[in-house]
Amino acid sequence: MDLDAYSAAHRAEWDRLAELGAQRRLSGAQADELIERYQSGATQLSVIKSTAGSTLEGDRLSVGLSRARLRFTGASANVISQIPRFFVLQLPAALYRLRWLTLAVAVVTIVVAGLYGFWISGNPEALAAVGSDAELQKLVNEDFVNYYSENPAASFTGLVWTNNAWVAAQCIAFGILGVYVPYIVLQNAQNVGITAAVMFAYGKGDVFFLYIAPHGMLELTAIFVAAAGGLRIFWAWIAPGARTRAQALAEDARALSTVAIGLVFVLFVAGVIEGFVTPAPWPWPVKIGIGAGALLAFLAYMLVLGRRAVRAGETGDLAEFEAGSTRIFAA
Repeated sequence: MDLDAYSAAHRAEWDRLAELGAQRRLSGAQADELIERYQSGATQLSVIKSTAGSTLEGDRLSVGLSRARLRFTGASANVISQIPRFFVLQLPAALYRLRWLTLAVAVVTIVVAGLYGFWISGNPEALAAVGSDAELQKLVNEDFVNYYSENPAASFTGLVWTNNAWVAAQCIAFGILGVYVPYIVLQNAQNVGITAAVMFAYGKGDVFFLYIAPHGMLELTAIFVAAAGGLRIFWAWIAPGARTRAQALAEDARALSTVAIGLVFVLFVAGVIEGFVTPAPWPWPVKIGIGAGALLAFLAYMLVLGRRAVRAGETGDLAEFEAGSTRIFAA
């Protein structure tokens, strides 16, 4: 094939392709012409590459085809430009959609923990099954308080942060199984109830609440949110509504993965409070006030900013281009 002659024969078509690809707005007729020129240009580029290999003319045509393809396929947004949208719209919207399920998880946890606490603290046999008197005395008088100060604050913060973030991520990732989240919720409630029962049984109930309150308010709320996210994914699979199961699962899983990322930052704040505030020699009203302030800030972000984002049409899912095409269905 004579490359020069072939290029001269199709030069006008390639120039028109480049012209259409560079225009900011296209009419319906121009859009149809762009697709037609793109299909022809792709065939012509294949001919050039198969006969002449890599050439300057082929490279120019390839650039024109790439620009044309972006006009009718779109392009994803810059990652840096997506950060404000993530924190102002996507994350609060995803959190807001979980508000009632989060409340339900919190109520179940408190009720189960309370039942365990009352049962064990009022039943000497059950209390004895937890540990010997010497072991429980050591827990109440030494281990419970020393847990917050026996390691350097920075390393302790990192330890509790990574552990809690891992638990939260597991709740969302394995929520589809339907049994993992209830297991985590009940296990967490059981541990809290048993510890509270032991502390109250030995007259240290005030110590339990004083050391749990500063960081526990935000930390437990974050775990409740993670559990709610996992249950929401499971329910999307069980009851997809008008959507197909695959579509419902994909949409809710993407949106609630947003929650998993956001909770990493929330649990970092809780970890800082647990590592630096809870063991600090400050007045307890100050320490509890810091924890309460952190919780109120999170709830305002979740409920106030989240409500605005949802009213603006956000769901927490990816933008249309990043999410991919969807199937049209009749409700």
